[in-house]
Amino acid sequence: MPVNSTSATETRQAGNKIVVAGIAAIVLILLVAAIVLFANLPDANAFNSRVERLFIVNADLTAQAEIKLLEILAQSGTAFSETLDSYRFVIFVLLVFATAMLIAAVAFLVMLIAMNRRMGHIERKGIEVNSLLISRDQNTVYLNNFEFKLTAAAIETLSVLAEARMDDEVLSGAEIEAVISGRTAADCDEAAGATRIKRLRDMLGNQMVSELLVKNIARRGYMLAVDKDVIQMV
Repeated sequence: MPVNSTSATETRQAGNKIVVAGIAAIVLILLVAAIVLFANLPDANAFNSRVERLFIVNADLTAQAEIKLLEILAQSGTAFSETLDSYRFVIFVLLVFATAMLIAAVAFLVMLIAMNRRMGHIERKGIEVNSLLISRDQNTVYLNNFEFKLTAAAIETLSVLAEARMDDEVLSGAEIEAVISGRTAADCDEAAGATRIKRLRDMLGNQMVSELLVKNIARRGYMLAVDKDVIQMV
């Protein structure tokens, strides 16, 4: 058991390291992409520099129309510079948003994988039941302190399964029907016991609880997938 615990801990730590490395890789890739993108954007003052050069080269332009044209060019350069600055900000915001979305996607993916593994473990091992108290008088079963109100027939079926589990027995549908009805198993129909099991599962309601608590062993019958030491009947 300590070996398994150590192995599970090491596996979990390795998984956490992989997740952290993946998130760091995503951030690094986006950071490199942002640097390359911003580095290749045109200089915001390039247009203004060209207009300034026109002013210097054409200092002899004194006509009102020519001066007006140069002023329009200067204003256009300023507008271009402001527009490019706004584009830089928008690109920065989009990159931050993309980083957040990718990190969230990785986190949700890891959570789903962990949940699927947990569900698979539950399906293989069954429900971890710490206590199973069956109260025949109240037609109630307490499973890990969760209360389930059942019919008298369902309580009777569960009680038979619990008694069989305490004796390490697996009961077929005919044997379950025989114990409840007081007849011999040879005189009982397998389908009748299977119907009782189905009704018990329906009364428990939660599909996961019902399917994993009452296990069907192929060609043998039915049994409770709990430790017999946690079963109490009152």
